[in-house]
Amino acid sequence: MEIEIALAILVILVGSFVQSSIGFGLAIISAPVLFFIDPLYVPAPITVSALTLSIANSYRHWGSISFAELKYAIVGRIPGTVSGGLLLVVIDQKVLALWLGITVLVAVSLSMSRIVFRPTKKALFTAGFLSGFMGTSSSIGGPPMALVMQHEENDYIRANLAAFFVVSCLMSLVMLFSIDRFGVEEIIISLPLMPATIAGYWIAMRTARLISHDNLRRFSLGLCVFAGSGAIASYWI
Repeated sequence: MEIEIALAILVILVGSFVQSSIGFGLAIISAPVLFFIDPLYVPAPITVSALTLSIANSYRHWGSISFAELKYAIVGRIPGTVSGGLLLVVIDQKVLALWLGITVLVAVSLSMSRIVFRPTKKALFTAGFLSGFMGTSSSIGGPPMALVMQHEENDYIRANLAAFFVVSCLMSLVMLFSIDRFGVEEIIISLPLMPATIAGYWIAMRTARLISHDNLRRFSLGLCVFAGSGAIASYWI
């Protein structure tokens, strides 16, 4: 049990470091690995870690947040959150592993996509819905929003994604609580992950100029493909 907790802490630390460095990675990296360690980690405890990291990033980039645009994504997030929660009600653990793997590979594909979207009202609403559905059911809700905002200025992207994820994570946790997927047991195993999340953020801030973000991004996406493929393969094992 202690080894499992230590591994979970390490995975979250790495995921937090990657996301703080390149803007994504916490859930995409952590979810498939932690699911193999203990399915209880997905999705609620990872969502708690994502909330912790998003609060830190929102505070850091507060001046660049545009609440006027975010409201359309947040409105779309509401039905997406409900839909994602209902999916968890009807699928079993084995199907969840399959869905998690598919979500990871879709997220990687979106992250590598060269499709150009503008953050229009319709695009933000749609991205918010997809983020809610994917985020609540698998904890991986970042790519749809990141895809819509990817051609904006860097500080704008980091600030508004972080602010959106604060609201998003709170929505998901409320939904997960309502379907008995976020209770005392999930809270207990979330507690050791929160300091690891902050540690990953702190290390990233101190090493930002020493690391090639392009190389880190390629390595992280490769790791995600491996982990996502493993989750899909586990469905037939």
